[in-house]
Amino acid sequence: MPETLAALRGELVKLRRVRGTFLALLLFAPVSLGIGALDGVSARSALDAHNPLLRADFTPEQTGLDGIQYGQLALIVFAVLAVAGEYGSGLLRTSLLAVPDRGRLYLAKTVATALAALAVGAPVTVAGYLVTQYALGPHGAGLGAAGVPVALLGAACYLVLMSLFAAGLAAAARNAVVPLVVLLPMVLAGSHLLSLLGATRQLAHYLPDRAGAELLTVGSHDQLRGLLVLSAWTAAALALGLLRLRRWDG
Repeated sequence: MPETLAALRGELVKLRRVRGTFLALLLFAPVSLGIGALDGVSARSALDAHNPLLRADFTPEQTGLDGIQYGQLALIVFAVLAVAGEYGSGLLRTSLLAVPDRGRLYLAKTVATALAALAVGAPVTVAGYLVTQYALGPHGAGLGAAGVPVALLGAACYLVLMSLFAAGLAAAARNAVVPLVVLLPMVLAGSHLLSLLGATRQLAHYLPDRAGAELLTVGSHDQLRGLLVLSAWTAAALALGLLRLRRWDG
């Protein structure tokens, strides 16, 4: 246990000192808050003007969580860089000299990634919700609105699991390019487009981001299914990443 805690402390220090990785983590806040504010202002204008183009399923509660759908891109980049950066730079050899047990090193990396994602993701998610409601003005909803506390908790879980999923893929690929090329388009639009097509609609429900999105959907009845599906994807990615690290020979 002391060795594992020491390895974890070392990984947390790395996350703070590697500029690109740390900046990607911090970028989650302005993106999420900015999108939340813009959504709130836009929706308020549409509501005040009785604009018929306002989406039919609009609710102030759900709009307060939409910003993190885009902000999560920064967390995905952060998680990928946190794990894959040492492969590209060659620093993994140094890390293995300090922590020869590859399982312990991998555990430390993934736990550090999860803790960082949670530490930034949870408060920014709540702040983003509040910013959106403030921008909505009289149309806004409170933190205690029906389904909101559960969705906020689910959003924090979603961000941590998606970060770990990205970290596992990065460890499996041993580089940052492949997971980013796969994950960013998928999260940004790919799986959503698949969910709109009749032939792939059911399949899309079992993709990690689409299933996990149920966790941050206010009033969803599929949150447990979403949690289980995303957890399964994450566990598989992490297991593959560990296998690849154990077989890495530098």
